[in-house]
This record gives sequence, C-alpha cells and structure tokens, in this order.
Amino acid sequence: MPARPPSADAQPVFRALADPTRRAIISMLAEGPRPIAEIAAAFDMTRPAVAKHLAILKDGGIIAVEAKGRERINRLNPEALKTAADWLGHFDRFWDERLAKLKDVVERTS
Repeated sequence: MPARPPSADAQPVFRALADPTRRAIISMLAEGPRPIAEIAAAFDMTRPAVAKHLAILKDGGIIAVEAKGRERINRLNPEALKTAADWLGHFDRFWDERLAKLKDVVERTS
C-alpha cells in the first residue's frame, strides 16, 4: 500500500526539517530552551539569518518563543515532530519487509 503524502498542514514541519541548520537548532533546543544570542553564537552566520531559521521553525510549530524581558527564549515543541515521525513511521513496514527478504536470500545462499 503506497504511503499517503503528508497533509497540507504538515508541510511547514517538513519545510522546517529540510534544512541542516534548522535540524542543528532543534538538537540544541532538545537540550533546553535558549535565547537567540546563544543559538546564533553556535553558527557562522548573522543573527538575522538565525532569526529567519527560528521563524521557519516557529511557523512549523516546532518551537515556541517566549518573551522574558528583552530576551526571546526559544523552546522546543516536540509534539510538532510527531507529524513527521508518524509519516516516516509508515515506511518502517516497508524496510522490515525488505530486510526480511534480504535475510532469506542471504541465508539460502550461505
């Protein structure tokens, strides 16, 4: 059975995950909330460029931004990643079947 494409509302999540910088930011935020200055310091790019990446992550619902005084604290929203995980999980069965067939072939030729 072919996989259904992700729903239209999932597109912002996949767009956010498509970029390696944004995936690195997600990994950083998985360790805990951080202000933009701390995130920007980890990358060789301008703070406005990092802010654009954060905006895309926010549009995808992957992060939430909280104002604390003058700082904006970025926090991971892991529930948003469930959309992508559910869609990708559909392919687990595909790989399980393929690997089982490969195992059978290998065991028969050994």
